[in-house]
Amino acid sequence: MKKFLITLTIAGLVSFCSLSAFAQTNPPDPGGSPETGSTALGGSAPIGGGLGILLVLGAAYGGKKVYKYFKEENEEPES
Repeated sequence: MKKFLITLTIAGLVSFCSLSAFAQTNPPDPGGSPETGSTALGGSAPIGGGLGILLVLGAAYGGKKVYKYFKEENEEPES
């Protein structure tokens, strides 16, 4: 019974704390809206450069893992 009450109390506190996240106000409008033809919310930042960087970093990380795997597989234990 004591464990149940502790679990219920913790669940209640977590639920109560998450309700305050809904009380935040909306950010101010940066000066335009998509309907009027001005810049969209968030600006017009290109995503192509960042995407390329992430792809290169992912390929390098994967290559390192594959290299390490084959290097450890080819090592023979000394007897």
